[in-house]
Amino acid sequence: MTDSAPTIALVAGEASGDQLGAALVEHLKQRFPGARFVGVAGSRMQAAGVEAWWDSAELAVMGLFEVLAHFPRLLRLRRALHRRLLETRPDVFIGIDAPDFNLGLEIRLRRAGLRTVHYVSPTVWAWRQGRVRKVARAADQVLCLFPFEPAFYRDHAVPATYVGHPLADQIREDDDPAAARRRLGLEPTAETVALLPGSRAGEVSRLAAPMIGAAALLAQRRPGAQFVCAAADAAVEDLFNAELQHQAGVEIRVVRGDPRSVIAAADCVLCASGTATLETLLVNRPLVMTYRLAPSTYRIGRLFKLVKLEWYSLPNILADRGLVPELMQDDATPENLARAVETWLDDAAAREELKRAFSALHERLRCDAADRAAEAVAALLAQDAP
Repeated sequence: MTDSAPTIALVAGEASGDQLGAALVEHLKQRFPGARFVGVAGSRMQAAGVEAWWDSAELAVMGLFEVLAHFPRLLRLRRALHRRLLETRPDVFIGIDAPDFNLGLEIRLRRAGLRTVHYVSPTVWAWRQGRVRKVARAADQVLCLFPFEPAFYRDHAVPATYVGHPLADQIREDDDPAAARRRLGLEPTAETVALLPGSRAGEVSRLAAPMIGAAALLAQRRPGAQFVCAAADAAVEDLFNAELQHQAGVEIRVVRGDPRSVIAAADCVLCASGTATLETLLVNRPLVMTYRLAPSTYRIGRLFKLVKLEWYSLPNILADRGLVPELMQDDATPENLARAVETWLDDAAAREELKRAFSALHERLRCDAADRAAEAVAALLAQDAP
């Protein structure tokens, strides 16, 4: 490479990774105006200038048995990608999240003499901790989004840097739900509950029914309340609407592609586990977290004690205490979800206390993360080639 024109390869596995990758590319372009960016990218990364060899949607699979069903296709894709990367020989490879796909690829690339960065630590501190040994073989540098992660890696002699979370830089607290409701065509003064059933088909197929059931109960108990669902894309919208047709007694407005406005419009958010819980924290709205895995995945996880977490939602993990309710698997019933939402709606003092806690967590995560991540990548590029 020249000092100003490295070739940088990236692989992002889903919508959240695409968002992180786009912000990183923009900051890398400031440091390396002539850089070439290639790899597996979604729409945001492509708009930022990444030459997409494959689309990120190819990798958006979750759960042990769900991954197994797609394994032959993913293996073929990874082999083809590996060959193309060895032909291209980028100056650095950045795997963004998607650890089950990226870590094995990074190991092979690193053995071939390429620099590797893994952006977004796998949850090795919580789930399948033995993966830290694989991370050590895979990455010259791990870029961590959360402040507690580098200490875990230090204990395992893995280079890791806390860069903060880009969403904490991008999202501002919102104190005007009425304005968000007007943007979405909702009644500005009505009590509003938002539903975020996830971004993957498997998530939505398992969470839509209990969420819609909870909304139906709330509609009976709280006349005048309105409900709005954030759909990540057309496929999610279709799945949710199909389930909505099976349940009477509630009207739910479905909004595609604008989850932050949906969150901002809400008095309370009923939210699938994952990045959406962090977005809700950053916008600063009360939430109830829920999740259901495929039954087979859940049984295996419990049988082999693969999960090492006291908490499952990011607000509770970051605070190391139970800030928000978590209703998992068999506890994710319409009645339980509705009751948990009503607890927030009926307790103004609890909502105010939560608002203060969320503001403090937001400040901890706001670090100009994309720039710090780009700085770490630039520092690696400045080192002698392996």
